[in-house]
Amino acid sequence: MAYSKNDIVQVTIEDIGVTGEGIGKIDGYTLFVKDTVIGDVVEVKIMKAKKNYGYARLMNIITPSKDRVTPECNIARQCGGCQLQAMSYAAQLKYKQKLVSDNLQRIGGLTEGVDYEMCDILGMDTPFRYRNKAQYPVGEDKDGNIIMGFYAGHTHSIIPCDDCLLGDENNSVILTAVKQWMKDYRVRAYNENIHKGTLRHILIRTGFHTDEIMVCLVTKKMLKKEAADGLVRVIERLNSGSSVSDNTSSGSDNNTSNNSGRKLNIASLVVNINKEDTNVILGRECVTLYGRPYIEDYIGDIKFQISPLSFFQVNPKQTEVLYKKALEFANLTGNEAVWDLYCGIGTISLFLAKNAGMVYGVEIVPQAIEDAKNNAGLNGIDNAEFFVGKAEEVVTAFYESRKADDGTGHNMTRPDVIVVDPPRKGCDEKLLDTIVTMSPQRVVYVSCDSATLARDLKYLCENGYEIRKVRGVDQFPETVHVETVVKLVRKAPDAYIDITVDMDELDLTASEAKATYEEIKQYTLDKYDTKVSNLYIAQVKEKYGIIERENYNKPKSENSKQPQCPAEKVEMIEEALRHFKMI
Repeated sequence: MAYSKNDIVQVTIEDIGVTGEGIGKIDGYTLFVKDTVIGDVVEVKIMKAKKNYGYARLMNIITPSKDRVTPECNIARQCGGCQLQAMSYAAQLKYKQKLVSDNLQRIGGLTEGVDYEMCDILGMDTPFRYRNKAQYPVGEDKDGNIIMGFYAGHTHSIIPCDDCLLGDENNSVILTAVKQWMKDYRVRAYNENIHKGTLRHILIRTGFHTDEIMVCLVTKKMLKKEAADGLVRVIERLNSGSSVSDNTSSGSDNNTSNNSGRKLNIASLVVNINKEDTNVILGRECVTLYGRPYIEDYIGDIKFQISPLSFFQVNPKQTEVLYKKALEFANLTGNEAVWDLYCGIGTISLFLAKNAGMVYGVEIVPQAIEDAKNNAGLNGIDNAEFFVGKAEEVVTAFYESRKADDGTGHNMTRPDVIVVDPPRKGCDEKLLDTIVTMSPQRVVYVSCDSATLARDLKYLCENGYEIRKVRGVDQFPETVHVETVVKLVRKAPDAYIDITVDMDELDLTASEAKATYEEIKQYTLDKYDTKVSNLYIAQVKEKYGIIERENYNKPKSENSKQPQCPAEKVEMIEEALRHFKMI
């Protein structure tokens, strides 16, 4: 049966897509429906119809899923940041565990209970108020009123929100005070369409163990001295619990400053200047107006200094759970040589160094490596060294050029353990090959994307390793994202043998099957009656570590906005890549 735009139909939601939309089928026709839960029977209106699939809007819930709950946030549907807030937390955990297992099976060819042990996912006692970092865009509504909040999904339209339930409750107090300061000193919100105005974003970081707060204002230009001095007074008054406004004659409410009834502990006030007309939030220049240029916080007993530009896990409680599990899987006794790849500011490295002989960390961002070195010194850790560069290049060059004993007393070319915590695209194949060549006894893989994790595990399992345990850690409750930590061990010599095979006798392997962009586009057109662009194909290929830059459609200028591949086309392109044995 063919379906058309504006058709109203009934559908049962059977699954959830990669961006949190519900997925249901009627007569083999797939519908993507936002704001639905697995098990919902819903009435929907088709908003976009293709040959084999469509997008639909939720109209009525006919029979709610047993797992449906009332969202805690009253703007959950408009905001879209919490894709799973209408699903009970127990069901969220069940869904995430299944997501990991399904990806390992579908992409990696790995079967739970046969190829690995799947441990129960580690969730939170309370899945709210866990984020130690919040970024609020600042703008104006149609009447010129200042608004702060979050972008609606796939737009730059700001949904006003003074108190996100995932963030710290002090954030709303700070936003209210900054809004009043803007009125008092006539500081205009930045308009990204015409590139006029001053204040672009407000970044707030909170040390959950120290209670220290950083307030960072991202501006188009440096504040005038009068406004900057006024902002410092606002911060001082928030810390003392008194009124924030300098202007008592402009209609400002002096009692709205700190209605929490307690003094804040703002240890850092920073202005970050971003002069570029892009969607990148932070610029490179930071000016400290009050306190220190950083705040301090702990993960376990490791202290970290966190600046506006630092990468630091946003869920400190679950990060400690995750890193303790990674440490457990590493099985360190105190003498091991360890590599930590994609180390960031050294969060995992320093955890490992407390229990290892020597740790080498690698990260591509120079500032992150400087932070890692500083954090090592801050904690009196002298058995950790850090290198700047791409992990696949640094480790490979090190292996090929260094002596067995690199002056550390440990053979870092033959490490005992390698820990990887890559970005969503996973590990580069060159790096995986180097890991296999260095042949550590154990590999601990920390992943934020179970699809690319499955691809990389398949490679490692085909090259001398076996999986012992897989455990999900829910770092981001109420969202579709899940972290996964995996323990791999090198197979015993008698567990596998090397054989020589005439490759002409074999079918094409995944690495050999290189379908062209035109072939992939023709496949999606034939099967789904849908056209996909080179850009979308390249984005999906990059997700799986297939990077061919000459085919990647770059923006014509740095001010151009790069469209992102829609979820339904991601699935179609993935199916094409599987058809051509590229994933």
